[in-house]
Amino acid sequence: MTIKLKVAFCFLLLCQISLAQNDSINKLKEVVVSDSNLKNFSNTQSIQRLNDSIISKNQSSLTSLLNYNTVLYFKENGLGMTSAPSFRGTTSQQTVVVWNGINVNSQLLGQADFNTISTRGFNSIDVKAGGGSVVYGSGAIGGTIHLNNDLKFADTFKNDFQIYYGEFNTLSAVYGITAGTKKWSFDASFTRNSSDNDFRFVGQEVWNKNGQYYNNTLDAAVGYKINDKNSIKFYSEIFDGERHFSLTTPNQTKTKYQDYNTRNLLTWSSSFSKFDSNLKLAYISEHYNYYEDINRDGHTSGGVKSFIGKYDLDYTISSKMKISTILDYTRNDGNGSGIGQSIREIGGASLLWKHTLTDKWNYEMSARKEVSDAYKSPVLFSVGSRYDFSDFYKLKFNFSRNFRIPTFNDLYWEGSGNPDLKPESSFQAEIGNEFKYKNLRLTITAYGMKIKDMIRWLPNSSGNWIPENTDRVTIYGAEALLGWKKSFNKHTFDFNGTYAYTVSLNDKTDKQLFYVPYHKLTGSASYYYKKLSAYYQIMYTGEVFTTSDNNPKYILDAYNVSNIGVDYNFSKKNIFKLGVKAANLWNEKYEALPNRFMPARNLTIYLNLNY
Repeated sequence: MTIKLKVAFCFLLLCQISLAQNDSINKLKEVVVSDSNLKNFSNTQSIQRLNDSIISKNQSSLTSLLNYNTVLYFKENGLGMTSAPSFRGTTSQQTVVVWNGINVNSQLLGQADFNTISTRGFNSIDVKAGGGSVVYGSGAIGGTIHLNNDLKFADTFKNDFQIYYGEFNTLSAVYGITAGTKKWSFDASFTRNSSDNDFRFVGQEVWNKNGQYYNNTLDAAVGYKINDKNSIKFYSEIFDGERHFSLTTPNQTKTKYQDYNTRNLLTWSSSFSKFDSNLKLAYISEHYNYYEDINRDGHTSGGVKSFIGKYDLDYTISSKMKISTILDYTRNDGNGSGIGQSIREIGGASLLWKHTLTDKWNYEMSARKEVSDAYKSPVLFSVGSRYDFSDFYKLKFNFSRNFRIPTFNDLYWEGSGNPDLKPESSFQAEIGNEFKYKNLRLTITAYGMKIKDMIRWLPNSSGNWIPENTDRVTIYGAEALLGWKKSFNKHTFDFNGTYAYTVSLNDKTDKQLFYVPYHKLTGSASYYYKKLSAYYQIMYTGEVFTTSDNNPKYILDAYNVSNIGVDYNFSKKNIFKLGVKAANLWNEKYEALPNRFMPARNLTIYLNLNY
């Protein structure tokens, strides 16, 4: 643990922390949501909410949570290694992670590494499918993942301690505290994850080597209600981690990678007359060290420091009409091996409109324009409508234009960067059908997408790799979300499932993009009786092409992985819970990337204390 983390953890101690699928985010009484735009302007798209009960049943990495509960596919370089998503057939740079309303994708790579994000420090995590670049900026093409620290202004004081220990000397420990009054709210947590990660490959006398890792995450959120009209909130996160990259051959050089990232956000929210004002000031930093040979002292490094200013002003014209303007400014200051010293400035303006025509029919429209010294941005827009035919059936439609800007590496990499790159641009349309009958909820969404100017690194005539705007891609498919819950006497049954069919074609070759499976299915079944609970998870992923020409010699086989767990509350007030979980129950041999095998069947025991 670094000195900075020790100091931060001491500060935390001195200050003494069920799956639901919804198409809108409901604002609970006395709860201040961290991302009001997600709640107010996403009624025409599908949102899947993962709350703390389902978060606690999965491993602490965001990869594991989303892999077993959503339609996202992950390209994972082994357990705990680098992990990148494919959402609706798009690339990893076309999925955005939104932290309390702020886009936090890496400015160096244009994507988030989902194995560096611990889920245990958040109240809820929302998965929004489809385009969202008008509100969340670059990369929100396939979808957005929202990490929420929602604050509750009510008299409360709660401590939470969780510890998970499993095979391969795998440890996950979480301490959290929640405290509040009608004026103050405080929520914080500290998470430690580590593992020797020396598992044996299924069916082989071969062990994973040089795969050890650790990471520490400190999350904190504090809010103060100045009066009924004004409140101030501060959110902060510190991440410190180190990973040794697993070897694919015995004689391969051992490498490792260190991350140190910080996120800080100050918000001031005001309400007066028919206006709602929200000012956000954020400072985000990312830094890495890469050791090409851990037996030598030399390493490469780099990082980006970002300042973000964002101002939202909502005007409620009437009970049926609302208009919102968003002004934002971002300054990225990058420095490091390969990119030298580089600065990028971006300004943007968005206009959002929401109109409820009748009790059953509403529509939304929005537009955005950015100005930058590094690229020319297209005009972005989104238009959608929703009609509630009955309590049983609702119909939704959305059409949008979205984009992804070039990264620092794309633009400035020494000897290869291309300052003339254009942003990737996409048009997307989707139709959603929502059915609800008693305890059953089913959402089926069909979509189509066209992407142009995709950025790829290709060799030039001299053999040097440079980024260019080359590919055009056509994507279409369908997604289904299913939920059912039934209680009688003291028994409760809960079932949730997802399915995705995805076709993602390179227009030039008419071939499926590599690392995009045609089929992915997940399911979870939970049973509760008095103090006992049990659950079963399943994830099926279809075969995956690993080359752009779809060569059948290099296809990754389909795999079907299951987990099972059971726990028991030993106290009357749900204070003391003890449980056990078996991952990869049927000992499936599988890999998400070539020669990157995942662990065989393994056990984890866990203890949760709430007081």
